Amino acid sequence: MTMRSCPCGLPEPYERCCGRYHGGGAAAPTAEALMRSRYCAFVRLDAGYLLRTWHPRTRPTRLDLDPGMRWTGLEILGTTDGSAFHGTGTVTFRASYRGGSLLERSRFERVDGAWVYVDGDVPEQ
Repeated sequence: MTMRSCPCGLPEPYERCCGRYHGGGAAAPTAEALMRSRYCAFVRLDAGYLLRTWHPRTRPTRLDLDPGMRWTGLEILGTTDGSAFHGTGTVTFRASYRGGSLLERSRFERVDGAWVYVDGDVPEQ
């Protein structure tokens, strides 16, 4: 990741990548785009965006993010469905942080036309 690229790993600057979703100027068009924007929200400690993009049925009442956590990269390992033509999708990813990494298969659904995070699990390796 360069200083100019978005924290989600794509080469676009933050403002033209995940920043447009965080600011409410656009909605993530795919489950993968939402996953990337949520990772970026963790990097930027944007709990409000994370809560807004969480499915109402599984969303916690509050989210306390650790300002000491240093996320260092995102790798998308696979996707299933999650396009404009689907109502559900999954994204398997590895999110690296200083000292380790998190592997998760996240589930997404559309609610009122917008992608939201439902939940996730750790796939068997």
